[in-house]
Amino acid sequence: MDVNEPFRNPNLAERLLKELAADPQPAVIMEICGGQTHSLLASGLDQLLPRTLELVHGPGCPVCVTPVEMIDKAIHLAENRHVLFTTFGDMLRVPGSNSHLLAAKSRGADVRMLYSPLDALALAEQRPDKKVVFWAIGFETTAPATALAVWMARQKKVKNFSLLVSHVLVPPAMRQLLSSPQNRVQAFLAAGHVCAVTGWQPYQAIAEEFHTPIVVTGFEPVDLLLGIHRAMQLLRSGCGRVDNAYGRVVRRCGNEAALNRIAEVYCQCDRTWRGLGLIPASGLRLRDEFAEYDAEKIFDLQSNHAAQTGPCISGLILQGLKKPSDCPLFSVDCTPEHPLGAPMVSAEGACAAYYHYKTR
Repeated sequence: MDVNEPFRNPNLAERLLKELAADPQPAVIMEICGGQTHSLLASGLDQLLPRTLELVHGPGCPVCVTPVEMIDKAIHLAENRHVLFTTFGDMLRVPGSNSHLLAAKSRGADVRMLYSPLDALALAEQRPDKKVVFWAIGFETTAPATALAVWMARQKKVKNFSLLVSHVLVPPAMRQLLSSPQNRVQAFLAAGHVCAVTGWQPYQAIAEEFHTPIVVTGFEPVDLLLGIHRAMQLLRSGCGRVDNAYGRVVRRCGNEAALNRIAEVYCQCDRTWRGLGLIPASGLRLRDEFAEYDAEKIFDLQSNHAAQTGPCISGLILQGLKKPSDCPLFSVDCTPEHPLGAPMVSAEGACAAYYHYKTR
């Protein structure tokens, strides 16, 4: 039996929708994760909720928040003839200042799409003639695997493997959004897979400081409706706290083994986010004892402080201030085949979700 089957039950969904409709208090709720955005739109839940309840889409897509300057660094590395550059498939078409990785590959760069950093480590062992670089992107969800890859590389004494680290952390971004004078968010749906690693405890201080409900939520339709239902209950009671609506996966303190591996290999650092700017202590970097696996140090990469240019409004979308359909270029000049911004490229991007589910 599929353990998620009850969380796709239409009768349960109908009951939750009726309860939400019975007391249609106005509210703006942000789902922080791009996977949740896609699930909401794919199931049509956004069309079934009371019109007084507005869902906005946050910076929970790691591809979307990777800044232009980091993409330029990746392209520069990939075009080094000694480098075999590896990354997840979503990163291949994300635009930098003037190009993207797929274009670099078409010019002869050795760029490979992989599913795991451990595959990149295995490739480094197979290809001692190349310097294999893996682009470590993602939130706390993917950080344990990249940390394990570096740890294993040191254990195996593999010298031709390194990481270009772009990991970012969710809680500092939530704090940045809530601190903004433009903020519209009254409650958050926190990403269940991130909290499976970190636990829900790190969100408690944010909920209390900003008096904002945060509900940890899964990805099935009933999961999402339950998260919205609980967020509305907390808003009505005026209670700013964390509620775990994904108890079958998430615990208070998370995955201890994964957190220990992250802490052993990484430390926090300031990180620039596309659309949000520099957020203090919002990223991870390799600890000094792992510097021999840091591609930025190995190849002496310098920041060019490039900024996104052009008419793309992805920064406003990632802050929940605009919807993809507010962009005049959406589905006209900007499509998945010819994306002008990262949220249209990524499988988790809000623009891609709107294109696939709202224009069909």
